[in-house]
Amino acid sequence: MAAGHAADAFHHVRDFPYFELPFGIHLRLPEIAFLPSPSKLIASWQGTLPPGESVWGVQLTKFMVLQLVAALFVFVVFRSLAKSVGSGKPAKGRWANFWEVLAVYIRDAVVRPTIGTGHHGHGDEAEHAAAPHGGHPADRYVPFVWSMFFYILLCNLLGAFPWLGSPTGEINVTGALALVAMGGVILAGSQVSGVGGFWKSLVPGMDLPPVTKAVLWPALWVIEVAGFFIRHGVLAVRLFANMMAGHTVLGVVLGFIAISAHSGAMFYIVAPSSVFGQVALGLLELFVAFLQAYIFAFLATVFLSAVVHPH
Repeated sequence: MAAGHAADAFHHVRDFPYFELPFGIHLRLPEIAFLPSPSKLIASWQGTLPPGESVWGVQLTKFMVLQLVAALFVFVVFRSLAKSVGSGKPAKGRWANFWEVLAVYIRDAVVRPTIGTGHHGHGDEAEHAAAPHGGHPADRYVPFVWSMFFYILLCNLLGAFPWLGSPTGEINVTGALALVAMGGVILAGSQVSGVGGFWKSLVPGMDLPPVTKAVLWPALWVIEVAGFFIRHGVLAVRLFANMMAGHTVLGVVLGFIAISAHSGAMFYIVAPSSVFGQVALGLLELFVAFLQAYIFAFLATVFLSAVVHPH
């Protein structure tokens, strides 16, 4: 670890307006002058913006660029795969088959069994009529879950490359992903039950006397709404904590080499051990990258299932 960053144990998992390369080289990212900066706007509203400084100019950061890379990668890979499958030809080659296997697994082992055929109150015929191309009724939600899974997976995997990083190790990124998931859940629930019906359906039906129900229902509704927001907040915290913790441990293990550099013979014991630990933990991090993308997609699907099958 560089001496300048010794006081900051989390330096290598933070977002910066530059890419940090070997030999102290910083590849600084440009500022987009024609867009207003959210942070500067907030500072302006709070009255903390330095005098004479404009609110215009969004500073690009490393994680912004990496998120764009992940999105473009997913688009290019699955655009090509969709063209191949859409033409009636099977996907060919290990590269295409790898991504196809993941997509089919998420559809067949996560979305379809979790959401099921459904009884949304419109009858089975209406359910199957809403299914894309006459397929499984849950397939209408598959593109949304696919998008989240593969985007998060790529963001996770980018951290395995030297000098890059995992955007999902930043709470603002995972928070935005959780908001997208929550928006999708609200939209799906509103399509099934109506806007008012969706919020009302958060409280299960209660066979109680009218007076008792009039007292309990508002309290339960507040609790259920709070729980709804908390569940999606936990999505953000879980993904962020796991990715940040993994990369932090990798940095600490590698840092043992620098710490023992002037310890004589101990260095020749610590250095190989740290390298071995780095490789072992790196393989574990690859597994975690897939696991956390799966967990996020699975829980989002569970939340979708709960609102498209109201109580």
